[in-house]
Amino acid sequence: MSAANDLLSNYQHIISALTMVPATGGVFEVEVDGDLIYSKKATGRHAEPGEVLDLFTGSFGEGVRRFGT
Repeated sequence: MSAANDLLSNYQHIISALTMVPATGGVFEVEVDGDLIYSKKATGRHAEPGEVLDLFTGSFGEGVRRFGT
């Protein structure tokens, strides 16, 4: 499952916009409200399945119920 799909499946009720910006050189970074929550460049690896969702939940979703629960 992709990071975008993870986020929208679980937090579609609070996400007002999601933008994916293509880049070159294998760059993969995830920002939420201007805050970087994951960077492939910094970690040197792709995010594990569910890792971006867990980072989002830890930073922005604490106390916010997931969609459908």
